Amino acid sequence: MPIVNKLINKHTISLATNAAMPVIGMLVLSLMAHNLSTAEFGNYIFLLISILLADTFRNGFVQTSLIKFYAGTNKQTAAEVAGSAWYIGIIQTLVFVGIDTIVYFVYRSKTPDVETTIQWFGIIYITTLPGAIASYILQAEEKFGRMLILQLINQGLFLIFILGLIFTRQISFQTAVYAYFAGSAITSLFSIFNGWSKIKAIRFRTNKTARKLAHFGKYSVGTSISSYLLRSSDTFIIKLMFNPALLAVYYIPQRLMEVFEIPMRAGVATALPELSAAVHKGDEENVARIMKRYAGMLTVALIPIAIVAFLLAQFVIVLLFGKQYHETEAVNIFRLFMCYVMLMPIDRFFGITLDIINKPHLNMLKVIIMLVVNVAGDFIGIWLFHSLYAVAIASLFTFFSGVIFGYIALKKHLKFTIRDIFSLGWQEIKTVVNNLLEKSNTEKHEV
Repeated sequence: MPIVNKLINKHTISLATNAAMPVIGMLVLSLMAHNLSTAEFGNYIFLLISILLADTFRNGFVQTSLIKFYAGTNKQTAAEVAGSAWYIGIIQTLVFVGIDTIVYFVYRSKTPDVETTIQWFGIIYITTLPGAIASYILQAEEKFGRMLILQLINQGLFLIFILGLIFTRQISFQTAVYAYFAGSAITSLFSIFNGWSKIKAIRFRTNKTARKLAHFGKYSVGTSISSYLLRSSDTFIIKLMFNPALLAVYYIPQRLMEVFEIPMRAGVATALPELSAAVHKGDEENVARIMKRYAGMLTVALIPIAIVAFLLAQFVIVLLFGKQYHETEAVNIFRLFMCYVMLMPIDRFFGITLDIINKPHLNMLKVIIMLVVNVAGDFIGIWLFHSLYAVAIASLFTFFSGVIFGYIALKKHLKFTIRDIFSLGWQEIKTVVNNLLEKSNTEKHEV
């Protein structure tokens, strides 16, 4: 069917890829929460957070730099970049495994679960490397269908293993770790044997390219860590300044905001290779146009969704989290979050565009400024109003500061205005809708 073929493209596949991970991940967490003891589930969460934190360093050092220098280049350069990325990835992984090994032999815990966490962290981190490199390369090559397959194998196998353990009543923290390892190992072996990881390209690595990737990567790591602290700062401050029970109230709207993260991650995944290819061609006008198109489309698309979410906030929170949150601040905090959701795509694309035009230090500075504004705003707001709402309102100023700094920094290198972003985004949305309507009408006439 033509309309179905029109809908199946790199954008929708990227959206499916970015949606699959959190959806399956939430399902697995739900299953484990219901079938593990509180202590065992807590141990698993600790292991998961440890791996995700280590992945932040890997993604920072390898992912963005690989895509930037790989996409839109010739075969020889692409092979050098892939090989050098493997070289950096191996070194970075060995450093973390070395630290883990030292901790394992120095720190002797009387708790078997802690011993298991330390023992398996390094093993799992090694096994995830080929799959991670493969996903970066596939993203750079805009092969989002293969990325989706890789993610489904990884998360799907883990889900199947967990269901099998539950069905056979063998589920425990220890067996869950084995399942995580098995899913990661099979995914990485799959990516190696079918050539998606390009592990053989390591023989083409050069010291010059490796240094270039590492130089770029150090700023990306700084940005990633600052972003992690930015996302976590509200949680730590609320824990410090309020009753711990209010942390759950604030966490609910924060968790719901991840729904808006899915289309943005999908947009970033498809935009990065396009931006990189335009930069390699020296086409600054196209770089600006790609940035405006993606930021504008996402902003225009999210505005009506944010309005509906604002109106249905109470219904959604009660439906998903229960009546006990009906009269709490969670509802209005979520509504406050909806007031700045239109800034999120613009802020995100200002950041990745700074990275791609080889100004990663400015993107890192942008995120650090946002972190400082958020922390200062939280403390000032709490001091003045003694309310959770002050923390939510501070987030509005946080994103404004990011957009303002990003705009000033990018204007020095690209020609565009904020108005351009909205107008081009609206035009692109209309074009997409009109094309779909035309295809639909054509099908009706054919029938």
